[in-house]
Amino acid sequence: MGRLTGGDPSLLRRINSAVVLHALRAAETATLTDLVNDTGLSRPTVEGVVEGLVAAGLVEEAAVAEGATRRQGRPARRFRFRVEAGHLLGIEIGPHRIAALLADLGGRVRGSAHVEVPAAAPAEERLEKVRTAVTDLLGRTGVPRSALRAVGVATPGIVEADGTVRLGTALPGWTGLRLGERLRRSFRCPVLVENDANAAAVAEHWKGAATGSDDVVFVLAGLSPGAGSLIGGRLHRGFGGAAGEIGALHLLGREATPEEVLSTTGEPLHPLDEAQVAGVFARARQGDEQARAAVARYLRRLVHDVAALVLALDPELVVVGGWAAGLEGVLDPLRTELARYCLRPPRVAQSLLGEAAVATGALRLALDHVEEQLFAVESTVTARR
Repeated sequence: MGRLTGGDPSLLRRINSAVVLHALRAAETATLTDLVNDTGLSRPTVEGVVEGLVAAGLVEEAAVAEGATRRQGRPARRFRFRVEAGHLLGIEIGPHRIAALLADLGGRVRGSAHVEVPAAAPAEERLEKVRTAVTDLLGRTGVPRSALRAVGVATPGIVEADGTVRLGTALPGWTGLRLGERLRRSFRCPVLVENDANAAAVAEHWKGAATGSDDVVFVLAGLSPGAGSLIGGRLHRGFGGAAGEIGALHLLGREATPEEVLSTTGEPLHPLDEAQVAGVFARARQGDEQARAAVARYLRRLVHDVAALVLALDPELVVVGGWAAGLEGVLDPLRTELARYCLRPPRVAQSLLGEAAVATGALRLALDHVEEQLFAVESTVTARR
């Protein structure tokens, strides 16, 4: 940490608190001497900071291990970061279900809830399902709503910075919905709204197939695929939050609609839903020639859409998730085509998180926000310059 002189005392206190709290979180427990050595702060400063953190409920004195002794006198006092001092929610709002994850300040999941919702449900019904899932989850875990420090929400569509869905064709009544504003009425903490593919990309980087890579494209393969990307380990949203909307690429050449691509009769596939498409893939595996042709068209379009994004971003890794990722034959054609187009083709892997990726990413976004508030010294200094 750089030396600050002549600064605002309140800023210095915030920086010192962040430094000490970061050191405590990194250790299971720590003595005051440990914290002095880890932070480079003076002992009186560390003592004052720890006292303030204890008063704020973020730190507590750890129980002395049985049999612990010192050469002289009592064992040194040890302190720990209270991960239970607050909780986080990650919520997925999808076409068929609402999923919610509850975690402590260490990011450990403490409970989950799932609520089914009809694909044709209007916006108000879908929002009521969200409230139902959250109420059930908090009730079962015994966590009061007031203990929530941040809520992350992931949804299909192009999402503005304030949580408004600028365009959302996957969910009825979603375009123009002030989703962030609506959900903030139910919580007393920040609510962060993000596109579902973006959230899934964050999740795979946190604890999925992309944990060792910082330049990643995550493909949410479905009826209309979307993608999220990380550049240098940071989520790339684009100027208006629309980065990765590869499902619209076919419109550039006025090519066939998804309903026509997946048709086995010459007429558009109706209704265009996951069950219908899974049936087409099943018939293809059984040797149905028309179904095999439809699957080939679907895979060709998906591969071309992903290749366009890969050529633009040059990622190290492409992770394929979404319900279509489990359908046979998606990964190998993608590897083959990328090898044709790319000077140095990226690795291609299947999602390790599966259907939990989107809600997990929403949870990570909430955790990122809290960590920014509690631990991010650099952002604190920058904000005050």
